Amino acid sequence: MTAAAALAALTTAGDAAARPASGAADRRHTTRREFRGMWLATVANRDWPSRPGLTAAQQRSELLAHLDTAVARKLNAVVFQVRPTADALWPSPYEPWAEYLTGVQGRHPGWDPLGTAVREAHRRGLELHAWFNPYRVASHTDPSRLVETHPARVHPEWVLPYGGKLYYNPGIPEVRRFVQDAMMDAVRRYDIDAVHFDDYFYPYPVAGQVFDDEETYARYGAGFPDKAAWRRDNIDRLVRETAARIKKAKKNVRFGISPFAVWRNAATDPLGSDTRAGVQTYDDLHADTRTWVTRGWIDYIVPQIYWNIGFSPADYARLLPWWNEVARGTGVHLYIGEALYKAGAPGQPAPWQDPGELSRHLTLARDYTEARGHCFFSAKEVMQDPVGAMARVVADHYPTRVRPPN
Repeated sequence: MTAAAALAALTTAGDAAARPASGAADRRHTTRREFRGMWLATVANRDWPSRPGLTAAQQRSELLAHLDTAVARKLNAVVFQVRPTADALWPSPYEPWAEYLTGVQGRHPGWDPLGTAVREAHRRGLELHAWFNPYRVASHTDPSRLVETHPARVHPEWVLPYGGKLYYNPGIPEVRRFVQDAMMDAVRRYDIDAVHFDDYFYPYPVAGQVFDDEETYARYGAGFPDKAAWRRDNIDRLVRETAARIKKAKKNVRFGISPFAVWRNAATDPLGSDTRAGVQTYDDLHADTRTWVTRGWIDYIVPQIYWNIGFSPADYARLLPWWNEVARGTGVHLYIGEALYKAGAPGQPAPWQDPGELSRHLTLARDYTEARGHCFFSAKEVMQDPVGAMARVVADHYPTRVRPPN
């Protein structure tokens, strides 16, 4: 059973009872399709498994608890990180099992997490979006710590150290093809609802360090005005080619990306947002996120607007309308990434200590027609909800379960 069919069966009977007797706006809000997702991160055991080395039964139990929490919070999609560091949470012929499962990279965990997640999510009326990180290889710079058969050891020329991590070099065509092949294996083998990329393309800048792809640029960069333009083209190619391969394999599988929310500041580019962010995806990550939407290369975008309303350098209330205008008329769905992890967290500014901050985000988003839902980072906070921010969102905005946009 697909997620849509399961959710229809689960919600049809409840909709009539939950729908207000009067008030057209309330009825529309109750029954309209909208995306209600949560990210379920596996890198460094952020959300799941709670620690490496649990038994298969313990891992499965924890995974199902997250899916059940999504249902209890009236969500309809889980964005499950299945390739966190050039590895796999399924039996991939391309890459080793992720060490976050057993504590040892390449060791079989005794079950198939992705297969189980797809099946159990759909049983609960949840979409399962398979989340891949294209280029991150390791959270250290020592290739010898990778399993001997790891592609990064077989092809050391593919890898660059930067900022204390190892990355595949996006400028090498063979790398771009390989990471697509590795991800497409999951697309072909599992009934996933979408492929999802996060915000990591070229790595975030690290002061005093250089991502040393000069030799690669010299080899492949002819015809570009500068290295930045060549780097952007490399990422554009990854996005376009991945989209085409997904549709060729399974036309109903969608492709979405959740970038850092600032494409460019208006002071840099008149088309940019009224922000003063220190990072701009176009310039620093070489990810031309605006173009991906305006040219319709992807099916949905989830800008990570991880700031509070009124935050001067990057105000949620200014970025939301900017993205609304970018998405208008493109056919690309706009969902908003929400920083649930900041709610009540030590060290966060006063607005994030207010359990109502996130609920106000959703209230504001109702006024923007292109904003078709929200995704919450991340599953641990959806479950634990330390200050009740998620409970407030549910109470204020999710009176009943609804289907995702189609």
